[in-house]
Amino acid sequence: MSQININGGASFSVEKNGDTVLINGTSVQPDIRWMSPTEASILLDNKSYTAEVEKVDRDNKELVVRINGNRVVMNIREDIDLLLEKMGINMAAGMKAAPLKAPMPGLILKILVSPGQQVQKGDGLLILEAMKMENILKATGPATVKAIKVEERTAVEKGSVLIEME
Repeated sequence: MSQININGGASFSVEKNGDTVLINGTSVQPDIRWMSPTEASILLDNKSYTAEVEKVDRDNKELVVRINGNRVVMNIREDIDLLLEKMGINMAAGMKAAPLKAPMPGLILKILVSPGQQVQKGDGLLILEAMKMENILKATGPATVKAIKVEERTAVEKGSVLIEME
């Protein structure tokens, strides 16, 4: 069973049992025909719908679909998510952004961010020169720059904390 939240508002449970789908415990039998890998034609309760998948974010369990042209954002929580929530365990809150550490000794050439700045996975944080090569050290996930522990044109040792994240 999954719990689905639509556009941050209405929630309902969905369970698949063979060809039958249970929505909030009520049995429905949608006729779904996939027109392409991302577009489907759906007949449900004598109503026709066109659904087009815009985005699938497996990490955040989010699905963005256009249904008859209307954008719908669905957040999906599966059985394990519901069980952890019931036990008071929040996996997202437990994931703390790790500090950026020097992967090797080198010289800080340029700092690309400032305290308080929001960064996303892959954003450049600073440039470290090591063995005559410039290395752009990047964010490993979404975070906020808490503090910068180094200055440009300073040498650092391997494992030194360069930037604290939160």
